[in-house]
Amino acid sequence: MTTESPLWFTSSHSENGGACVEVAANLAGSLGVVPVRDSKHPQGPALVLPAASFASFVTGLRAGGV
Repeated sequence: MTTESPLWFTSSHSENGGACVEVAANLAGSLGVVPVRDSKHPQGPALVLPAASFASFVTGLRAGGV
């Protein structure tokens, strides 16, 4: 069991308009997951994605997918 805490960050590409998501990529290596949450509600729930699925999502975004 790990006691590692998520280290949340918002993309540097966010325009600071309040409609951002935060991710905690530091858990990908140790737990194999990437939590995602709404930056406006940091105490709210987080969607926890398998690291491979999140990586595929990001790859698709970079390739111009919507």
